[in-house]
Amino acid sequence: MKLLIVEDDQAILTFLKRGFSEDGHVVDTAENGADGEYLAMMYSYDVIVLDWMLPEKTGIQMIEALRSEQIQTPVILLTAKGEIEDKIEGLRGGADDYLVKPFSYAELLARVEALHRRVTSDGSNVMTLGDVTVDTYAKTVSLQGQVLSMTKKEYELLLFLMQHKDRIVSSRMIEEQLWSQESYINSNVIQVTIYTLRKKVGKEKIKSYRGMGYKFEV
Repeated sequence: MKLLIVEDDQAILTFLKRGFSEDGHVVDTAENGADGEYLAMMYSYDVIVLDWMLPEKTGIQMIEALRSEQIQTPVILLTAKGEIEDKIEGLRGGADDYLVKPFSYAELLARVEALHRRVTSDGSNVMTLGDVTVDTYAKTVSLQGQVLSMTKKEYELLLFLMQHKDRIVSSRMIEEQLWSQESYINSNVIQVTIYTLRKKVGKEKIKSYRGMGYKFEV
């Protein structure tokens, strides 16, 4: 997953970034609501971990700004405000989940993973766009009902493009999501993987936008 963590407590921010990074996720961070909003507007994230009380813009104000721009990235709100009324306010303000400080990292990780599953699979392991079907449990791809042979990177890239079907994803985003743990990748590796994917699922499904990136279209 690619995550955005917005938290003004430096100790908590460092702890969370280290934890998620060690678990293999790509993490961007911000220490105030204005910077967090900018990142969330500019880049695509799978989940946003967001403190409620932030400098410049509160977490709720940031969520409202994102939703007004039709950015539906799932948000889990972190806060010391633990009363029922506070939870209701946070959820009605646009948060998808709510966790009261102090919290367990293991619980936060589980909640983030659950949010990601909910959004990407709508409660099932199968995602279908047009005549392409991905089974995220079996890690298989089918075209018109026929299972395709896929490398690990081809599968991961196709899933990433399908999960972000309504947005253009840049080469940088793809590299950070799929190759972030590798010390070096050839500059053409993304283009080569796109090329082989197109041969398997159909060239017309993966559009190139010059200077911007790629988009899955059906």
